[in-house]
Amino acid sequence: MAALFTGKVLTVNRERDEVETERELGRALENKVLLLYFGSGQCPRCRQFAPVLKDFFLRLTDEFYVERASQLVLVYVSRDETEEQQSAFLRSMPKRWLAVPFGDTFKRDLELRFGVSEVPAVVVLRPDGEVIVGNAVDEIRRVGPPCFRNWQEAAELVDRNFLLAEDFDELSRRSITDPFRRLKYKVEKTLEEKKRGRKEDGEE
Repeated sequence: MAALFTGKVLTVNRERDEVETERELGRALENKVLLLYFGSGQCPRCRQFAPVLKDFFLRLTDEFYVERASQLVLVYVSRDETEEQQSAFLRSMPKRWLAVPFGDTFKRDLELRFGVSEVPAVVVLRPDGEVIVGNAVDEIRRVGPPCFRNWQEAAELVDRNFLLAEDFDELSRRSITDPFRRLKYKVEKTLEEKKRGRKEDGEE
């Protein structure tokens, strides 16, 4: 997925930090479903949809709702008329969102590449950049967070249930019980292997 943004810069919401190196982009986007949200804080349809998208994203990634954040990343591609308008809109959105900097002509390239003619639009991409859904606005409205399961299967993401979470900004916080769950998993797995080994020895 980082190949889509090679040589480009993304900004971290509500901060001045930039994600611009190939390594940083790789860590931010690897093994995740990517949502490209094309919108504007001044568009009436976008103002109606934005709270829905915010809630959708938070319910999949915020520790208030889920123990482990889903493998999901969102990049805001704005049609705001001024940088102040873009910044004001982003301040009301989740901190985990990324954004194409205001004034970057790459926004137009993305619109052309994915055939975005009107907003709001949410393009859903696999980690390899292939399109899963051309515009998921209606699906997000109708189905809500459960539709992520379909995208996850289509994206063929690697299951990270027993892997350490990797977040490019290292802001995500795992539950304090995670190490115990991983240890329990290892212990149970080891016991099963020993039992299987004794059973096989007895059969011989």
